[in-house]
Amino acid sequence: MRPNSIVAAAVMALSLSGCAGNNYRPVADTPVRVGPAYTIRGATYVPAAAPTYDALGYASWYGSESGNRTANGEQFRPGWITAAHTTLPLPTYVEVTALDTGRRIIVRVNDRGPFAQGRIIDLSRGAAEQLGIKAQGHAAVRVRRVEPSEKDRERLRKGKPAASLERVSERELQRLRAWIASTER
Repeated sequence: MRPNSIVAAAVMALSLSGCAGNNYRPVADTPVRVGPAYTIRGATYVPAAAPTYDALGYASWYGSESGNRTANGEQFRPGWITAAHTTLPLPTYVEVTALDTGRRIIVRVNDRGPFAQGRIIDLSRGAAEQLGIKAQGHAAVRVRRVEPSEKDRERLRKGKPAASLERVSERELQRLRAWIASTER
């Protein structure tokens, strides 16, 4: 083999070895995927664009799936500020508000779930810690779709939290708590 061929072969081998077993999609905001309807445990979910998504319900968190592939092909990293949702496009950004404290964060949705009745979002361990609900396991939340600044998007794509948001007022929290209580009757 000629020296140039040896170098080319070595570069090719190193390039391929970096990909072995690691066919994850790069963390990016494009393409956005809505995806087809799917059925899990007898329940059918129909993904949709939902630009005005705003819902009250319960959040849980997950974190033991480290290294697994998310529904949009990215590597799941439990410490990052990400989440799973059954029907929102992937990726989507949402603001999650804990109804017990009024604490709010922006989260990047890049996976599907939760598939437990009554849950509207599954937060990564990092997101649950940032929101202050990790110790509880699950909590009442408001989830609404947002369009964060490019700076916040970039931070979230790198696994860092977005800029801090002010807590929701006690008056607004009382209104949201009353609404969620009325839907549980």
